[in-house]
Amino acid sequence: MNQRNDNQRETGEIKNNCCSSNPPKPESNEEKKDSCCSSTKPSLVQEEKTESSSCCSSNPPKSESNEEKKDSCCSSTNIKDSNAQPLIAGTGEIVDFRVYGMDCPACAVTIEKSLKGLKEVQDAKVNYSTGKLQVVTHDPSASAPIQKQVEKLGFSAEPLQQNKRMKTYLVEGMDCGACAKTIENHMRNVPSVKEVSVNFSTGKMQIEHDSDSEEIVKEVSKAGYTATLLTNNRKPVETNHNKGKNGSLIFSGILIALGFIGSYTEISPFITNGLYAIAMIISGYKPAKSAYYAVKSRSLDMNVLMTVAALGAAVIGEWLEGATVVWLFALGVALQNSSIEQTRRSIRNLMDLAPPEAWVKQGNQLVKKSVEEVVVGNIILVKPGDRIPLDGEVIKGESSVNQAPITGESIPVDKEMGDSVYAGTINESGTLDVKVTKLVEDTTISKIIHLVEEAQEKKAPTQAFVDKFATIYTPIVFILALLVMIVPPLFGGSWSDWFYKGLELLVVACPCALVISTPVAIVSAIGNAAKNGVLIKGGTFLETAGTIKAIAFDKTGTLTEGKPTVSNVTSLVSTEKHLLSIAKTLEEYSNHPIAKAIVAYANEQGVSSLEGENFKSITGKGVQATINGTIYYAGNAKLFSDIGTPLSDSLPHIEKLQEEGKTIIIVGTEKEIVGVLGVADIMRKTTLSALEHLKRNGIEQVVMLTGDNEGTAKMIASQSGVNRYFADLLPEDKVTSIKQLQNEGYKTAMVGDGINDAPALATADLGIAMGGAGTDTAMETADIVLMADNLEKLPHTMKLSRKALTIIKQNIWFSILIKVIALAFIFPGWLTLWIAVLSDTGAALLVILNSLRLLKMKE
Repeated sequence: MNQRNDNQRETGEIKNNCCSSNPPKPESNEEKKDSCCSSTKPSLVQEEKTESSSCCSSNPPKSESNEEKKDSCCSSTNIKDSNAQPLIAGTGEIVDFRVYGMDCPACAVTIEKSLKGLKEVQDAKVNYSTGKLQVVTHDPSASAPIQKQVEKLGFSAEPLQQNKRMKTYLVEGMDCGACAKTIENHMRNVPSVKEVSVNFSTGKMQIEHDSDSEEIVKEVSKAGYTATLLTNNRKPVETNHNKGKNGSLIFSGILIALGFIGSYTEISPFITNGLYAIAMIISGYKPAKSAYYAVKSRSLDMNVLMTVAALGAAVIGEWLEGATVVWLFALGVALQNSSIEQTRRSIRNLMDLAPPEAWVKQGNQLVKKSVEEVVVGNIILVKPGDRIPLDGEVIKGESSVNQAPITGESIPVDKEMGDSVYAGTINESGTLDVKVTKLVEDTTISKIIHLVEEAQEKKAPTQAFVDKFATIYTPIVFILALLVMIVPPLFGGSWSDWFYKGLELLVVACPCALVISTPVAIVSAIGNAAKNGVLIKGGTFLETAGTIKAIAFDKTGTLTEGKPTVSNVTSLVSTEKHLLSIAKTLEEYSNHPIAKAIVAYANEQGVSSLEGENFKSITGKGVQATINGTIYYAGNAKLFSDIGTPLSDSLPHIEKLQEEGKTIIIVGTEKEIVGVLGVADIMRKTTLSALEHLKRNGIEQVVMLTGDNEGTAKMIASQSGVNRYFADLLPEDKVTSIKQLQNEGYKTAMVGDGINDAPALATADLGIAMGGAGTDTAMETADIVLMADNLEKLPHTMKLSRKALTIIKQNIWFSILIKVIALAFIFPGWLTLWIAVLSDTGAALLVILNSLRLLKMKE
């Protein structure tokens, strides 16, 4: 019977159905931090300090394309406290690495033992769950031998960039991944540079160097690009470099036009060719400069190919062709840069959400301080209409706060004393006093920016394949172009004709459109999701989301509110108000979740409590108190059977509520039953519409996983509209359910709170956590994080992922088709050099513009 028992789990998943002892589940969805199976007793964990070993024969964790899930649960799980010191010894400096490719804790042990044998290493510790390696070394710059040793063992490692000498620069002018490679290779030849990494998608360069930033900026400019040092995670000062570039582009275009017009008049060819040559120098200076450093760095990028093609055209006297090639290339690059900047700007704009200054209370005064100067514990004042500068807790005042920048929720959330607020959100009405709980670098918005930029840097499988294809394709076509120029003339062919065909082949060899087809689409989709309160942690997960056919939902706190609520009030003697007043009097001194639910409901109905005395808790049955000289009881049927109260009149109501899966609270005396209350974990308001939209967007199976009994699960399933459900589940049973769906041929996603459902999240093809804004751990756990504590944005995420996959396929096929047509047109003589350039840069531009549609895609 689904009746109240203070020592047991209530129906409706009010408590955690995990272990045999069934401890109560936390009411707040913000702090669902505990997962249990068997003897597991995890403590509170935060971020990357989590220490958890999660590999057992019954539930091996899934390898997620080098993306480690941070929390899992099996019988031997041991999660360390977040404040624990690293278990690593030595007097040297600690250097952190991220290790990829481990599939069980034995791999971690192997790496540890191997690294301890290196002379540079004093001690090493590998955490399998987080994929993190900590090394104590007397030589902090010795990351190369450590990485090589890890690679010898069949894994890969990359340093976590937390060295204070590692600086970030914004690089302008890159239009494909080859440009990033050229800059990297060039900077590695600079003596003061120790380590460098350039990411095309984010337009950022991470570099460790001993020199000042001006030298780095100069070196980057030598390669033909513009670098700006980023400080305090703020946007750099805007420059006017593009204006100058556009001016030179326009001027060279005018020169070409004048030369072309002049060729139809009696002007000397020497003058027209001179105009073309000047135009080539103006438009081609930057790509030629970049080409020089690319060749010097042993890179073969598009700047090299275009420069060779333009010079070759000049050699055979095709000055108009050469000038047009250079100008079209420069125009295409300028348009590409402008378009790509839109995707990068969509993320950088997140940085502007939180104001740079805050009003800090100092005694009776208000002092305006930079957010970097504000420390945890300071009290800041947030006026109506202002953005909240830092994460904190409201200690005074009431207001409505627009949390759309963080969670994507369109409706403002009411805030009062004790509620959390986030940096970048907008205080709409009242004045708030907020106690700062996080430094500027630790705020939720800062973590979002960091995770999104990190996601942009991770290559999706499609992108990795295309990049690998391009590295093979370009040199092959380059060699083929040289053979076309040299071999046919040796057998009597026209040298100028075959040389021209070879130049055309060089231009066609640029795989720019193909290489750019995937990253721009992925970055656009990730940017769109971030603006809507969804974190997608990399292209791998974006692509996986686009192929999902089944989604399994944890019931409690995901489909439902996760806390008990009074759903039925049936009075058998007097009025409902009188029944509620008795129930409130009996329950208001209890800390039981159901008691709190009854008191809260009575308060909502404006019901006041009566005068009571001699309050007593009856273990496992209910409570009693004396009200107006009469002893009243509230509890389960066993309580009233024991005291001899007849239940016949109330049985129909009790049975009806039981059939509906409700928890029943009976209120009465020794002589009669006053009434019956039904308590349930109610469905979230957004659940029904979210599940309906998922089905419309191609999800074939919407599944509910719950620890409730069959009757309760069936009732909740009928209310929510899921296709099927699995009931009476322990956490390990949820893993079995996920595997069953996978065995049936469905690519399966699991949606939970990020902690309690860790084993199922790890087993699913895609793990989706809810309520990321409320807990740092949820943000670190899953592959996709819904920042709001509801499913409202999930349909948009799945639709966005499918659209991204479609656009990536369109881009790839379009890029390949253009190349095939261009190659086919070369040998019959139908292709001219300038049309070849136009096809290449035009294709790249169309691919970018097609990808940008993802940025503007709405729900």
